[in-house]
Amino acid sequence: MPKPDTHLVAIDVGSSKVGVLIAQPADGGGVEVVGRGQAPNRGTRKGNIVNVEATVDSLKQASEEAEVMAGVEIERAFVGLAGTDVRCVNSRGMVSVARKDREISRQDIQRVLDAAQSAALPSDREILHAIPQEFIVDEQAGISDPLGMLGSRLEAAVHLVTTNVTRTKTLLTCVNRAGIEAIEIVFEPLATAESVLTHDERELGVLLMDVGAGTTDYAFYLEGEVRHSAVLPVGAGHFTNDLAMVLRTPFSEAERVKVTQGCCLAGLVGEDEGISVPTVAGGGARVVPRRELCEILQPRAEEMMTLVRDDLVKLGLEGELRGGVVMTGGGAQMDGLLEMAQQVFNAPIRYGMPQGLGGMVDVINSPTWSTASGLLLYGLHAAENQQREAKSKGFSMGNVFGSFREMFSDLL
Repeated sequence: MPKPDTHLVAIDVGSSKVGVLIAQPADGGGVEVVGRGQAPNRGTRKGNIVNVEATVDSLKQASEEAEVMAGVEIERAFVGLAGTDVRCVNSRGMVSVARKDREISRQDIQRVLDAAQSAALPSDREILHAIPQEFIVDEQAGISDPLGMLGSRLEAAVHLVTTNVTRTKTLLTCVNRAGIEAIEIVFEPLATAESVLTHDERELGVLLMDVGAGTTDYAFYLEGEVRHSAVLPVGAGHFTNDLAMVLRTPFSEAERVKVTQGCCLAGLVGEDEGISVPTVAGGGARVVPRRELCEILQPRAEEMMTLVRDDLVKLGLEGELRGGVVMTGGGAQMDGLLEMAQQVFNAPIRYGMPQGLGGMVDVINSPTWSTASGLLLYGLHAAENQQREAKSKGFSMGNVFGSFREMFSDLL
């Protein structure tokens, strides 16, 4: 197979599956999907890897499926990360402008960003992302790029994403053992936002919720930048577990019932609807009213939404949801979950579907593929930004897609 020097690869290592997408540059700009692979994953729990061998096997299986479809061999990829140990915090830094004429240079910008990241971290943690939210020049706030402005003092507000060093290295080890080099590890909500949020939503104030099997990742955007992000240790697998425990049915049957008949809002279910549910240990099936399923699922859905809302209330962001709530991920597709979110947040709600890609979009037209699609767009934008920075320094880096190794080799 030819080497994928002109291809982008995204890997989403989830709690229940591994998803791999391969894309190539489109003639009119952007990228188009040419390969997709997916495999069950029993090696992670709540977003954290608990079985290296199982995770490596899932990575290999999903990668090989995508390689066959695309006709290329995967060598490098952007890899998503989201686990309960991820911690996010907003930080600020301040420096004096160095030049005598008080014109702000790139060196000043870098110094203030470094100052914003200088907060002491425990030895077991590292900064994964440092995302500028705004710059302040002599008390003038809301500046996105202060380069060339005049001032004596430069401040920066930055969103820091930190993670456990060991767990990040474990993820890298799994990816490497699957024969793939990680170009960059990306916090998944930031990548997902690339594929499901519009520019207007980010400006107005929007909450992105990605409901996975083991966790729910969420991020709040306002005035174009991320203001808060976190990982909630509650996901779609908890709904399955609740059904299995209460109905005393095997987990596989509980998952089937949840996907095909589950609803978390009793008002959407008729009184006379019934579902046949097998019991454990080979016992006979029994008919359970669908409303009873709702009585099991609804409290868990309320808990999930309320925990996220309370987090926004604590930060004073609950009144900023002018762009509404965008829900995505495989777990977001359960009946009644959008309606439940609308009641809890009192804001417009919609599904987040992958956007901004061409090619075989029909095979990824599901919230399940939002993160992997976002990783492709994140990689594209990272390469384009790197190319623009290189050109501004007086030289050309050549083809965006053919220069990934040079662009990102210093990250690992």
